[in-house]
Amino acid sequence: MISGRIVRDRGGAARGVAVGLVAVVSVLSLGAGSVAADTVPEPPAAIPESDLVPGVAPGPAQPWQIDTPDQALPPKVYTPSAEEDAVEPKAAPPGTYDLIEYVPLSDAASKVSCSKQTGPYQKQIEQWLKLKADGRQSASDCKAIQKFQTQHKIKPAIGFAGPVTWYQMMLLSAKKNPNAKKNCPVKSYKVACVDLNRQVTWVQKGDKVVFGPVPMRSGRKGYATRAGWHSVYWRHKNHWSTLYNSPMPYAQFFDGGQAFHAVYGSIYTTVGSWGCVNLKLGDAKKLWDVLKKGDKVYVWGHRTGT
Repeated sequence: MISGRIVRDRGGAARGVAVGLVAVVSVLSLGAGSVAADTVPEPPAAIPESDLVPGVAPGPAQPWQIDTPDQALPPKVYTPSAEEDAVEPKAAPPGTYDLIEYVPLSDAASKVSCSKQTGPYQKQIEQWLKLKADGRQSASDCKAIQKFQTQHKIKPAIGFAGPVTWYQMMLLSAKKNPNAKKNCPVKSYKVACVDLNRQVTWVQKGDKVVFGPVPMRSGRKGYATRAGWHSVYWRHKNHWSTLYNSPMPYAQFFDGGQAFHAVYGSIYTTVGSWGCVNLKLGDAKKLWDVLKKGDKVYVWGHRTGT
């Protein structure tokens, strides 16, 4: 779907409620009575991803929430003039694509140095780091996750097992051989592979990767990027969403209103697009030079939460 308008913190109302709740929560004491010595305590429940907030205060490059409402119908196709195609989309402001982790509100407010809370990707991250995969945060877990976050410039590096840290691990796992599991069909021609599971995309020709893998953001629940085979049917370098009056740089449409295109905002958010494959500006520009009209696109998997 055609992505466009920046919606300022659609989840703001929910976060406002969360702030109020934090202010009035009281500490509950345990009831009287002894606990059997052999009772194994339940691991703390992971904080839902929907309850997390950016761990770094928003700025001009990254508002609280970058949302991308999309146009349901295909765009009006025409042939851009040479003059139009000669214009390059504007650059993204510095800091636009910084890796800002989503953390619990209490951690963000108190600016903790190392989080004691269990993240939504706790067990997966423990497994990736070869820690004891018990799905519960510990001091050693926090330090190990914090080390990874510092190495990969994820902010704040407080050791919370959040979505940005996890998807960065998925990207690193895909770097050596993104199609190791052969989920994307190998053909003699170019295929743009869209892996919704890991939120990465690349282009391959035969067994050779000719672009990527790079991080992406796909459609949210109810507006998933459509799986299966598609073809690039229209390319528009300086596309503008007339419905939402917003830019869609390096747009390459492959199914109705769904397209690869850049966004001027973070792609590392807990909320997906409304169907498009969102990319960082530099990645979208490189992809523009790799694909052409008629090239095939293959989409599979499910974004977390969809």
